[in-house]
Amino acid sequence: MLAVKLALLYGSVTIGPVTPVCRVSVPCDKPAARVSLTFTRAGRTFSAETSAGGAFRIKLAPGIYAVRAGVGMTMRPHAIDVHAPRTRLDFAIDTGIR
Repeated sequence: MLAVKLALLYGSVTIGPVTPVCRVSVPCDKPAARVSLTFTRAGRTFSAETSAGGAFRIKLAPGIYAVRAGVGMTMRPHAIDVHAPRTRLDFAIDTGIR
C-alpha cells in the first residue's frame, strides 16, 4: 500500500465589495470571517473554516479540487491545483453589491 503525502493548503479569503461605492484609500473588501470552505475531489469532500481574519489551513492530498464557499456565495477561483509540500492560495468572495 502506497502512503499519500498530504500537502498543506493555506491562504486567506476576502469578501467584497462591502459597499455599493468604493472610495480611494478605503478598502472595498474585508477578510471573510468564519466562512465554510469545501474542497471536492474524486467524490470526496473536505472542509475548512476561515478564522476571524479570513485565514484558513487544511491538509489535502495533491491534486485538482473544486472549491466552494458557504451557501449563496460566489468565489474565485472555482478549481485549484494542490501541490506538495505546501500550496498558498487566496480566494475572493463576490458579494454581488454593485
